[in-house]
Formats: sequence, structure tokens, C-alpha cells
Amino acid sequence: MARTAEGDPDILRLENLDTDLRPPPAAVAATRAALESPAANSYLPFTGRADLRAAAARHVARLSGRDYDPDRECVITAGGTEGLFNTLLATVDPGDEVIVTDPTYAGMLQRVRLAGATPRLAPWVFDPGTGWRLDLDALTGRVGDRTRALFIMNPSMPSGGVLDAEDWAAIAKLCERHDLWLIYNAAMERILYDGRPYLHPAGLPGMRERTITVGSVSKEYRMIGWRVGWVVGPAAVLADVAKVGIYNVVTGVGIGQPGALAALTAADEAEGVAASVRRWERRRDAVLEALRDYPIRSAAGGWSLLVDTRALGLPARELSRRLLAEGGVAATPMDAWGGPDAEYQLRLVFSNEPVARLRDLGNRFARIL
Repeated sequence: MARTAEGDPDILRLENLDTDLRPPPAAVAATRAALESPAANSYLPFTGRADLRAAAARHVARLSGRDYDPDRECVITAGGTEGLFNTLLATVDPGDEVIVTDPTYAGMLQRVRLAGATPRLAPWVFDPGTGWRLDLDALTGRVGDRTRALFIMNPSMPSGGVLDAEDWAAIAKLCERHDLWLIYNAAMERILYDGRPYLHPAGLPGMRERTITVGSVSKEYRMIGWRVGWVVGPAAVLADVAKVGIYNVVTGVGIGQPGALAALTAADEAEGVAASVRRWERRRDAVLEALRDYPIRSAAGGWSLLVDTRALGLPARELSRRLLAEGGVAATPMDAWGGPDAEYQLRLVFSNEPVARLRDLGNRFARIL
């Protein structure tokens, strides 16, 4: 999809998780300086710069209300996705089961399989009045003798569903009852809309020792190309995560780490994230308004939302093909992102186009529908 859309400025680029919002200026300046630093051109230290580990541990501590030792409970990775895979390799064995939501990021599903485990799907259910809600009864029913972890992204991608306090409490109860890890994909954790409150699961009673937080600078800080992430969690499992990381990718990106440090420690860090969230929320609203006459499913957070193509009488892959060929819209079908219903979900990423262009979405859909 991206290759086909590349080079045509008229095509609305809603197919890929990029954003045109600029990274923090301090991060850009620190990265420029790192290009001349011999220390940034090194494999060492394998687990990441000490000052960046300290900053990442403080970041998770601030959000969760739980303290972490940066030397024993934090590892720097080459992006959050490496951290996700390293964590799975450190916590599950071939034949184990890992519960993920449906739909969910294909990179999470496939990393479960790469680790030799089997994903079990717990569905998000959409209600036109209340939005997306995780089916907690189904989630509970998916836990079996081979279940080792719940693998949760919040906000969820691609749906934009957001867990509330009741959902997190139920997840914590399951983890405690069945002695499960919670692998928390925190890539978009503060990208929340409509005034929704923030909650970090490690802050819940009994969850610090069960929660492994995987974050990065890619989304909230708009630093996708830096490929810098972190894993923060209990010391015993972080020793294994660190060992996996050394034999997987060896070390985080050296010239990216100073920029990540600058982003995490900037005086206006929180306001910078909040300002970006406000802009993405306006873009979400523009999509909802432009497609109000179509089966659009609103997002409570994140960078994307879904169109229910079953209501339009065709699978998402066919709608995607027609939108690109006849409507000038690049959008990705979700048929590899979950169970049978994923075949009828088309993802629209609104983080990389300005409001003025997004307002034309209705006209472009009308050309073919």
C-alpha cells in the first residue's frame, strides 16, 4: 500500500503509523550532537546508557506511582518492538499461550508466534452508544492451563479502544488468580481523547511484580526513526530480558539514545505530549465528521480508527483496493490483525494528515460508495 501511494501528493496517506508532527526540538539538537560523539558510536553499554535507563525508569515510576531501580529493572532497546519480542522470549516457552485482544497490532500477534507460543484472542466489542469495550467475560474464558501472559496495548491498535479502571481491575484480578505476567505495550499510553483519565496497571495493588512495561519515544514523542525504547519491570525477569536483548539485537541505537534522553527529561515534556494529543484529537474528529454517514467506529485514543466494511457489503481488502484506485485514499485492511471479524475492518490512520485534507475523506468515499 505504501509503495503504491508513494510519490502521489493527492493520495491521503492513512495506511501507515507515521506522523507529521515534529519531534521535540531538544531531542533533535541532542541527536545532532551525538553524531560527533564517540560514545554514541559504540556497542556499550549493552543495556543502554545509564542516564537514559535512569530517565526511563523515572518516567515509568512517575506514571505508575511505583519506583524502579534503573540498574536492575530497566533495559534500553532498539525501539519498543524489540522490547516486546525480548520480553516474550524471556517469559514464555514453546507451547505456552498468550492472550491478546482482537483486533490487535499484527506485530504483537506475530511476535507471540515467533516466540513459539499461541495467541488466544479476547474481543473488543463496539457499541455505537458507548464505543469500544473489552469483553471481560471472554477474556476470563480465554485463560487456560498453558496461559502465561496477558499481552495488552492501551490504547489498543488498530481500534483505538481504551481500557478503564474497571477493565484494569479485572485484568489485575486475572493475573493474580492465575499467576500471569502482564506485558504492557505502552507505546501510546497517554494518547487519550475526550478527557479520559490515565491509569498505569503497575500502580494497581499487587501488579508491580507482574507488570512488564514496554515503551518507546516513537509515538508520544514523534520520534519513530530514532528506534529507542525501554523495558521496565521486576528485577528477576529484567535480567532475562536483558540477556535476550544482548543475543537478539545486542544494544539500542547509540546515536538515538541522547535524543531519547532529551525527550524524556525536557522541562516541557508533559506539555509537549499533551499538545500533540490535542492535535491528533482534532484530526480524529475531522475523520468522524467527514465519514458520519458511513459505519465509522470512533477511537478513544491512539492514532487510528476502524471502518466496519461488513455494513458496506464488502470485505476490507476490496474497499481498500477501490479507495486507492478510485478515491485517492491509502488505507490498510486488518485481515491479519485478529479473528474472523478482522476481515471486515479497514484502518484509517489520522496522525499523518492535516485536518484540511482529512475533511475531504467523505467526498473520496462517496466516489466509490
